[in-house]
Amino acid sequence: MAFKPIGWILALVRNRIAECYIGPLTFTSITAGMNPFMGKTALITGITGQDGSYLAELLLKKGYMVHGIKRRSSSFNTSRIDDVLPDWHEREARLFLHFADLSDSTSLIRLLYRLQPDEIYHLGAQSHVLVSFEIPEYTGDITGLSTVRLLEAIRESGIKTKFYQASSSEMFGRATETPQREATPLRPCSPYGCSKVYAYWTTINYREGYRLFACNGILFNHESPRRGETFVSRKITRAVARIRAGLQQRLYLGNLDAKRDWGYAPEYVDAMWRMMQLDKPDDFVVATGETHTVREFVQTAFDYVGLDWEKYVEIDPKYFRPNEVDILQGDASKAERMFGWRPKVKFSELVKLMVDADMKLLTDQIDGRLARQKSSAE
Repeated sequence: MAFKPIGWILALVRNRIAECYIGPLTFTSITAGMNPFMGKTALITGITGQDGSYLAELLLKKGYMVHGIKRRSSSFNTSRIDDVLPDWHEREARLFLHFADLSDSTSLIRLLYRLQPDEIYHLGAQSHVLVSFEIPEYTGDITGLSTVRLLEAIRESGIKTKFYQASSSEMFGRATETPQREATPLRPCSPYGCSKVYAYWTTINYREGYRLFACNGILFNHESPRRGETFVSRKITRAVARIRAGLQQRLYLGNLDAKRDWGYAPEYVDAMWRMMQLDKPDDFVVATGETHTVREFVQTAFDYVGLDWEKYVEIDPKYFRPNEVDILQGDASKAERMFGWRPKVKFSELVKLMVDADMKLLTDQIDGRLARQKSSAE
């Protein structure tokens, strides 16, 4: 009989015990939690989002077994991770998706018992600030209470793991100082910001009260070609590509004077991983230290393709928030000092790479549509 590592055996025993409480486990679900590569195992909530997809890629490159939570949907919603998502039947597969929901404690507890992850990255949330004014209760449930559900699951299950909470610069709101740092008082101006504050302090309370390894990454705005199309940065770059191609005439925006600290998302998930490798948990601001208005973002994007933005952009009052946040600018010096993180991609480069990506995407879509039309005609 082949020798089994003691960790593998203990995890199997824990799963057998868990069956008494949460029902029988399939062979696939058990073995998916065991890492034959003997590397670390990570669980990511929000794995199908911008940050989750980049983090999954990073962890896979580092040899992790990666598990992600996926909500049930009648449509495919894994486009951001399709390039790294294997057929789970493959023996060498190291990325697995599990149906669960951040509003369902039972599904979360079941996953923790089955997977025994070394690290949990809690990125899932209702993350659109303006939308949070329309659905504040749902935002509080998913963005705020999901954190306590996960932390309680960790505490009750007794698993040894590290927990990362995706906190946000929106917690600072109308900040009392600029730039904002870890000690800056929190004054959120939206249901989303308030929910993140609740999750932030819950993480600290579980760290201090139950001695859990639980840290907050206070990330300022971070963008990429994978950013959702309803977020202002991607809305702008997508519109630039379409206007340049003659497929769109106007771009409607809200407050052009709002100032934000914009960084590049792949660099920010690297900061998440770095803070989880520390010996002691702590909270860290992750930001570029620069601030730019929405107007600057618009002008940079349109200038890049040789268009006058003022000919195409119109203001629509419906995009203004009930409570506006005028300026966000972070000080990430603590992150640099503690784990050597510094941003590399600057504002102008970020805008241009997003415009390039959206122009390529649009070209691919048009070429694909034309190819299908030609094929059907033949």
